[in-house]
Amino acid sequence: MAAAALKGLILSGGKGTRLRPLTHTSAKQLVPVANKPVLFYGIESLAAAGIEEIGIIIAPETGGEIREAAGDGSQFGVAITYIEQDAPLGLAHAVLTAEPFLGESPFVMYLGDNLLRDGIIDLVEAFRSQQPDALILLTQVPDPEHYGVAELNGEQVKRLVEKPKEPVSDLALVGVYMFTPAIHAAAKAIEPSWRNELEITDAIQHLIDTGLRVDPHIVRGWWKDTGQVQDMLDANRLILDDLQEQVEGELVNSRTEGRVVIEPGARLENSTVRGPAIIGAGARLVDAYIGPYSAVGENVTIERAELEYSIVLNGSSVRDLDGRIEASLIGKNVAIGRSPELPKAYRFVVGDNAEIAIL
Repeated sequence: MAAAALKGLILSGGKGTRLRPLTHTSAKQLVPVANKPVLFYGIESLAAAGIEEIGIIIAPETGGEIREAAGDGSQFGVAITYIEQDAPLGLAHAVLTAEPFLGESPFVMYLGDNLLRDGIIDLVEAFRSQQPDALILLTQVPDPEHYGVAELNGEQVKRLVEKPKEPVSDLALVGVYMFTPAIHAAAKAIEPSWRNELEITDAIQHLIDTGLRVDPHIVRGWWKDTGQVQDMLDANRLILDDLQEQVEGELVNSRTEGRVVIEPGARLENSTVRGPAIIGAGARLVDAYIGPYSAVGENVTIERAELEYSIVLNGSSVRDLDGRIEASLIGKNVAIGRSPELPKAYRFVVGDNAEIAIL
């Protein structure tokens, strides 16, 4: 199997309902973790594994934004082709939609809102050397009833069950798969599920039932599906744990403690940043405290306020708060502050599906 023949397919459609209100205005795969869009980690993983041609499945609603962010792929050293999927009709449907791009090439399918700490280099090497018809990533989870679960027979996958009431194992499918072109016929052979979707688990099961070989690959490092706010905060924490200290911004009567990245153009005045944390380019911190596991985006202003274990997206401001902000995900161009005017009152302009907790 020639290395150059392997292609990548990243799924970046979907509506991101569990990350609203952020995803009312932005694709969920572009919400940043440690100041980098989740989607970019997937592209970089494929590029690091030597994959040069990547197709990205996009939805009509958010496709333009994803095209603008990822471009033609040259910033990652790859060539990106965009493939529009009219409706989210399942992962196997996405494979069929991408068939003209994939052709007869073997490929890696990567869900665009997934994060794998150790990348996919080992996976690609195993697929190339052992040459199964499909290879699926599995990881042990404490709650397998919430996932697609694999039942193994020695070194091969015997059966896949979607969200089983009584799981036969604790090995859940991670959102990364490797396929030969045999998956196209399997995807065409299955019927839609009760969700009216063509499920990739059904297509893989079809491979098994027709005598083809599906190998498991157990993930030892961490894996995160960033579909919900708490998942984003957890992923942010895990990535910041690997941070290398780099202070390029301006510190005026300020200090950093531990592994902190201060990007160029950021300015800190009378402030403390305790790592692991990242402060984006052009951010301004005045009389502020930023605690561990925080990611402050570009051109964010934080004045007379404290923040910890939180993500603040580009262009937002936080000012004059008595209490510390914790475990929060703050969108783009949001203004949070205390009004000096009397009578004292709370005033909110809040989008759909927001959550606010007041001291």
